[in-house]
Amino acid sequence: MLTINLFNGLVYGSLLIIMSSGLALIYGLRRVVNFAHGALYMLGAYIGYSVAMHSNFWVALVAAPAVMAAVGVLLDRYGFRLLQDREPLNVMLVTFGLLLILEDVVVAIWGKANYSLFTPDLLNFSVNLFGNEVPAYRIGVIAVGATVAIGLTLWLRLSRMGLFVRAASTDPVTTSMQGVNTDLISASVVGLGSALAGLAGVVAAPFLSLSPHMSSDVLIDSFVVVVIGGLGSLAGAFAAALLLGMMQAIGAVYMPEVSVLLPFIFMIAILIWKPSGLAGSRT
Repeated sequence: MLTINLFNGLVYGSLLIIMSSGLALIYGLRRVVNFAHGALYMLGAYIGYSVAMHSNFWVALVAAPAVMAAVGVLLDRYGFRLLQDREPLNVMLVTFGLLLILEDVVVAIWGKANYSLFTPDLLNFSVNLFGNEVPAYRIGVIAVGATVAIGLTLWLRLSRMGLFVRAASTDPVTTSMQGVNTDLISASVVGLGSALAGLAGVVAAPFLSLSPHMSSDVLIDSFVVVVIGGLGSLAGAFAAALLLGMMQAIGAVYMPEVSVLLPFIFMIAILIWKPSGLAGSRT
C-alpha cells in the first residue's frame, strides 16, 4: 500500500513540476503572480482533447503546448509588457480577470460537461512495480516531469538564451544596456511557461477529468509549490513539487481528515523557518 501511495505521489509531483516550472519561470523574469496560469493549463487540456479526438494523443501533446506558447507570447506583449510599470496588485487583478474570461470561453466552446481523454495505446498497459500493478501511462507522466526538469535546468545553465534569461531575471536594466533584447527574452519565457501549462493539461487529461473549473486545485497547489520552493527558483519548485505530491498521496490515506490542509501547514512551517523558501535568496 505504501509503495502505491508513494508512486501516486510521485506521479502528481511530476505533474506539479511541469505546471509550477512555468509559473516559476514567469515570476522569476516578469515578477508577475500569474493567476491565469491555471486557465492556460485548463485551455491546453481542452485543446489537447479536441486535437486527440480528430487525430491522436501524440499530435495533441505537441499541438496544445504550441498553441499555448502563442497565447503566452500575446499575453506578454499585450498584457505583462503594458502593465510592467503598474502596481503588482493591478497585474494580479488582470490575470485573475483573464482566468475568468478563459473559463467562460471554455464553457462557450466545449460546454459545462466533463470530458476525459483516452490513454494512448502505446502506454495502455500495466507494469509490475515492486509487486504492484501500475498503469504504464503514469510512469510516462513521471518521465515527462523528469524530462522537463532536466531540460529546463540544462537550458538555463548551458545555453546562451538561458544566460540571458538569468541575467534579465537578476537585473533587466543592465542586461538591456548590454545589448540584450529583454522584450524578446520576456516573450520567450512567458511563451515557454504557457506552453508548459498546456503540456501539463494534456498530460493530466487521461487520468484527471476535464471541466471548466479544473484549474482551481492544481493552480493552488502550484502556487504552494512555488512559495515553498522560493519565488522564481526552479530547483526549489522541483523539490517542493515532489514533496507536496508525496505529502498529499500519503496524507489522503493515513490522515484523510487533514489531508487538504497539509500543503498549507507545510507552507506555513517553511515560511516561518525560511521566509525566502527552500531555494530562495534573502533579498
